[in-house]
Amino acid sequence: MKIFHQYPLGSLNTLGLISVAEHFARVESADELTQLLQQIRGQSLHVLGGGSNIVFLPEVSGWVLQPVLLGRGRYAEDQEFVWIDAGAGENWHEFVRWTLQQGWPGLENLSLIPGTVGAAPIQNIGAYGVELESFVDLVEIVNIATGSVRQLRREECAFAYRDSIFKHTQRDSVITKVRFKLPKRWKPCLTYQELVRELEQQDDPCHMTPLQISDAVIAIRRRKLPDWRTLGNAGSFFKNPIVPAGLYQTLLQRYAKLPAYPQVDGQVKLAAGWLIEQAGWKGRRLGNVGVYEKQALVLVNHGGANGSELLALAEAVAASVMQQFGVVLEREPVVIP
Repeated sequence: MKIFHQYPLGSLNTLGLISVAEHFARVESADELTQLLQQIRGQSLHVLGGGSNIVFLPEVSGWVLQPVLLGRGRYAEDQEFVWIDAGAGENWHEFVRWTLQQGWPGLENLSLIPGTVGAAPIQNIGAYGVELESFVDLVEIVNIATGSVRQLRREECAFAYRDSIFKHTQRDSVITKVRFKLPKRWKPCLTYQELVRELEQQDDPCHMTPLQISDAVIAIRRRKLPDWRTLGNAGSFFKNPIVPAGLYQTLLQRYAKLPAYPQVDGQVKLAAGWLIEQAGWKGRRLGNVGVYEKQALVLVNHGGANGSELLALAEAVAASVMQQFGVVLEREPVVIP
């Protein structure tokens, strides 16, 4: 176990925001995690994965914990499914590619999403028509206060669009392992035309493989999103808003090209990036932060920014969208005070 005090967090978040943790600990095993939780019981604790979906404020009080719990492998299988266990500290994208290389498809649409396996259920990550919840079998957690271990089945995780129980009643827990249930009878998910167009450029688009879909997703994401190592960002900063059908029809009368995706409950999901671009924010910069010039859904750190600056930009963007469209934008990243 490694413990530090007044620890700089700039290199531990993909936004590259300047921040200092009062206390920081990195644990590499379940025993170390139990030991640390006993040691700091009753103190403020923030759990850090890959740092890809968080906004650190300039000074973070209490403890920041980074559990680097590794390990991945087949747990069981039958004629229909294969079950895979992965430690919370595993790199998400590397895990996805590994499953495909083993011949276990299903996660290919979720390629190149930054972060760790343990962070993925918290956000219920999703991309190109696929959400993580479709493949989660269980999530193993450790209660911060008691150290007790519990396994939550998928139906207990309260998964929703970019949401889960881990953002609410289970915020007092640390995810240590995720078990995935992947189908042996693979069927590609091609509900997004952007992905279909990318695949059509291949030599034989009628006989695509899961790895080819993964490659296509990677190519699209690399074109649309900046590499956080060179330009700090957290990917999509806002959720795509889901609005009542009536509001959508009203907006459609004014904006004929408004991208929209009908939902099963009758509501309509709108493209947040399109709304932000129409509000005039694409490529704009406010001091050290700005809106990415190629994708308005991405907020970036041009260098030297802190969380307060980024949140001020996010609030300004959301206010503009509300004023023009009457639509509320909700941020995806979690703010760590």
